[in-house]
Amino acid sequence: PLWPFHTWLPDAHTEAPTAGSMILAGVLLKLGAYGFLRLILPLYPAEARIFAGALAFLAVAAIVFGAFASYAQTDFKRLVAYSSVNHMGFVVLGIAAAAFAVGTDDARIALNGAILQMFNHGLSAAGMFFLVGVIYERTHTRNLEEFGGLFPLVPVYGGILIFTSMASLGLPGLNGFISEFLVVRGSFGVGVNSVPVMAVYTAVAMLGLLFTGAYILKGIKKVLHGPLNEHWAHGEHKLTEINAREVIVMLPLMVLILWIGLYPAWILDVINKAVVMLF
Repeated sequence: PLWPFHTWLPDAHTEAPTAGSMILAGVLLKLGAYGFLRLILPLYPAEARIFAGALAFLAVAAIVFGAFASYAQTDFKRLVAYSSVNHMGFVVLGIAAAAFAVGTDDARIALNGAILQMFNHGLSAAGMFFLVGVIYERTHTRNLEEFGGLFPLVPVYGGILIFTSMASLGLPGLNGFISEFLVVRGSFGVGVNSVPVMAVYTAVAMLGLLFTGAYILKGIKKVLHGPLNEHWAHGEHKLTEINAREVIVMLPLMVLILWIGLYPAWILDVINKAVVMLF
C-alpha cells in the first residue's frame, strides 16, 4: 500500500471482519515487497537502481502522509489501517536503499531491517486490528469520539492495547524499534557512502517517526484516557473486560513482540543468511 496507491486499503479494512483485517495486515500487505525482494532486485538490479530514487521518494511520502492521515481519523480501525501505510513505507525505504547499493554492508543492513519490519508489522498490526475488534464487539462503534476514559473499566484490555501500540510506535525494547532502526541506519549509510539524496530521505523519514508517535498516542488517549464516557459505565451498555479466550489470541503476538525487541539475533540470523545469499 505505497502512497499514492494506498487509497483502497482503509476501505478494505473498514469493510473486512476482524479476522480478515488481521490476515490482510499480517500477510497480504507484504506480497508486493516480497515481489521486489525475490524478483525485481535479483533479476533486474540495473533497472531497480534507475527507479530507486523514485521508490525512496514514494516510501518517505508514505511514511509522512500515512502518519498525517492516521492522525486525522476518528474511526479507530481506519486509524490503524493508515498506520499500515506509514509502517510499510519503512519496508520500501529499505528496499530502495538496497537497490541503490546492492552488495554493500549498508544495503544489507537496510534489507535486514526491511524484512524484519515486514514480520514485525504483521505482529503489531494484527494485534491492533484484533483489539479494535474486541472493543467493537462490545460497543458496536469504532468512533474514537464516543470512547474516552475506559482504562478504569477495562484495565487488562487497556494494558494490552498500550503494549501493542508501543510496539507499533517503535518503542525501544519492543520489536518495532529494531527493524525501523536497521532501515534508518542502512538507508543513512547508503546516503553517506553512495547516494547523498538517501541521507535526506532518511532524515525526513525520521521526522515521520515523530508523527507516528502523535497518532499512536492520540488513539490511546481517545480510547483509554480523558473524561470517562458514562454511557459505558452503567446499565446494559456497561463495558466488559477482555476475556480469557481473547487474551490467549493476543498472548503469542505479545511474546514475539517482546522477544524480538529484547533479543532479535535469533530471527536476524535467519534473515541475514537469505539476504547475503540473494544480494
